[in-house]
Amino acid sequence: MKVIYAGSFDPVTKGHIDIINRALNIFGEVIVAVLNNNNKKGLFTVEERLDLLQKVLGNHPNIELDSFEGLLVDYANKKNCKTIIRGLRSASDYESEYVLAMANKNYKEGIETLFLLASNDTLFVSSSLAKEVAYFGGDLELFVPDIVGKAMKEKLWKGN
Repeated sequence: MKVIYAGSFDPVTKGHIDIINRALNIFGEVIVAVLNNNNKKGLFTVEERLDLLQKVLGNHPNIELDSFEGLLVDYANKKNCKTIIRGLRSASDYESEYVLAMANKNYKEGIETLFLLASNDTLFVSSSLAKEVAYFGGDLELFVPDIVGKAMKEKLWKGN
């Protein structure tokens, strides 16, 4: 069964990687879909995010890396996929994700959302926190793979 794990992945964190690997073990195939949101200025371009995902995940035959614009439900239907995966770290994550899951389920043909709880060692990991730590020159080992941490610091400290 093929599932979609969508997000901004700006940057990809150890929490994202944990969810991807666990979804792969459960479902067999995962499309990791990077949202191209033109209304948000990201640290990395969509192409850079896909490149970092490729470097971190390698060439796994059952992981497809892709990007999309617009509604996730439309993208899922285009990919002929009826299930998306979302990771949850906290009750507040659940509250916001629940509303989106219900909207996706009831919109057009609808898609199902399955939630995977964050592992204990990644409960505190977020892209926002990783960016803040990188901005202040902190150690990123807890948050992102080394290659991502180096790319973040290069991007943030370029020209300084």
